[in-house]
Amino acid sequence: MAAPKRFFVDKIGEEVVLTGEEYRHAHSVLRLSAGDEATLFDGSGKEYAAIVGKVQKGCLTLHVVGEKPSDREPKTDVFLLIGALKGDKTELVVQKATELGVNRVGVFSSRYCSAYMNENKLERLRRVAKEAAKQCLRSRVPTVEYFDDFAAAMSECGGYVQKLFACEFIEKSEGEIADMEASYCLVVGSEGGFTEQEFSYAKELGFTGISLGKRILRAETAAIALLSAVMYKAGELR
Repeated sequence: MAAPKRFFVDKIGEEVVLTGEEYRHAHSVLRLSAGDEATLFDGSGKEYAAIVGKVQKGCLTLHVVGEKPSDREPKTDVFLLIGALKGDKTELVVQKATELGVNRVGVFSSRYCSAYMNENKLERLRRVAKEAAKQCLRSRVPTVEYFDDFAAAMSECGGYVQKLFACEFIEKSEGEIADMEASYCLVVGSEGGFTEQEFSYAKELGFTGISLGKRILRAETAAIALLSAVMYKAGELR
């Protein structure tokens, strides 16, 4: 299967110039030349058909020849909050969450979280989301943010219709995943899980405790599993 010739740009006009990382991908990886076709996105939810005009050192010019609404974006608004994970596991979650259709990913630190984040790691996560969006044919890149404490992350969840908190120490789920809700906020912990106090705080904010079965899942597996279940119930995977 040929690699998708898709590029994200800040602004779409009749003529678009690729520079930097997008230029390097177009020129060195895909080896585009004059006359080749490509697809452009600006985060608006539209796809723009374009033709390569000329390739110069450090930049590549494309001419926009058409536009249409993208049919790849989910109708369901999902915000996934995940505790920072060790190694490259957070990158895996961001990649798969993008493919499954989240609009927003928040990475947070909590009591039992032993991983750390910095600006370079956050920028790397954003690049992972961007590349995953291109690969799975999305027209928008999910927002990726970092919250340096649990309360700050929880404060972002007020406007969501259903709020689900994956908790490994509850015996069974306290409610069901709703069908076809307009928006969901999902919270999954780091490798160390959550404290009883953190779970109680989430419940005060309207979260429902969700069990992911009798087996203890790795944090990255739990995030992907819960998100997949929600997307199915919401009708996005049918």
